[in-house]
Amino acid sequence: MTGRAVLRAVTSTVTGLVVCAALLAQSPSSPASIDVDALLADARRLAADDMQGRQVGTPGNAGARALLVARFRAVGLEPIGDTFEHPFPMPGGVRGVNVLGRLPGRLPDAPHIVVSAHYDHIGVHGGQVYNGANDNASGAAALPVIAEYFRRHPTRHPLLFAAFDAEEANLAGSRAFVAEPPVRRDRIAFNLNLDMIGRDPDNILWVAGTSRSPWLAPIVADVARRAPVVLRQGYDDPARPADDWTRQSDQWSFIEAGVPAAYVGVSDFDLHHHPDDDFDSLTADFYVRAVETIIALVEAIAAALETAGP
Repeated sequence: MTGRAVLRAVTSTVTGLVVCAALLAQSPSSPASIDVDALLADARRLAADDMQGRQVGTPGNAGARALLVARFRAVGLEPIGDTFEHPFPMPGGVRGVNVLGRLPGRLPDAPHIVVSAHYDHIGVHGGQVYNGANDNASGAAALPVIAEYFRRHPTRHPLLFAAFDAEEANLAGSRAFVAEPPVRRDRIAFNLNLDMIGRDPDNILWVAGTSRSPWLAPIVADVARRAPVVLRQGYDDPARPADDWTRQSDQWSFIEAGVPAAYVGVSDFDLHHHPDDDFDSLTADFYVRAVETIIALVEAIAAALETAGP
């Protein structure tokens, strides 16, 4: 993995002081300017009743995928090969489909940073639609908005945006991606996975994964000092699997494959997989500021990797 090459370089050459200096020199000190209207409109649409809870293999899932393909194209992402849609087989004859798009970056041959979020959810049960507004219409809707920002403010590293299908089915979409990646696995430097970023009345956004990638901790700490939300690190102790969020979403597929990765999300326990996880229950102001913070994280990670090489 670049992974291995980049992680060794980062670990051996980037101290906390160097990281902070790089970030101050290369990252903005104010929140990113994003298309708030598009972000909220996409989240509302993905969490609408006619999307049928976006369960893999359903017409509602296909509708969500079509929306994301249109948005990826509209914000200027490049398809991988000749298409944004990348199907993969699942047990029982169901077909999942990942939506992938790329920004080349200032140095197209540099290793990729993957920014991901799953767009599927758990469907309809007992006549109730489980709309999954926070889980994970919020993360999926953020992808094209973040991509649009980086099309206007490119990093050195290419960015690969992945809307994974079938996360709710044992991470099937991200596992398919890692098994047959669209770029060589050793050209993937890092994965930042967004899952449940749209609701927190206490204004707290978590990054889980710094215990597995210690070089990341000072980067997150620096972003936290200027973030428009309360940005915390934790929920990633391997000795406490029940509280280790790195195992609980698509970033785990990357970690298992040896690619450094981290999760970004909230502690939305009350409405997790609940029929009341609707768009109107999101805390919109927090959601917007969470996306701004995630952009700052991507910029900071890219800056640190640029400092370390290759």
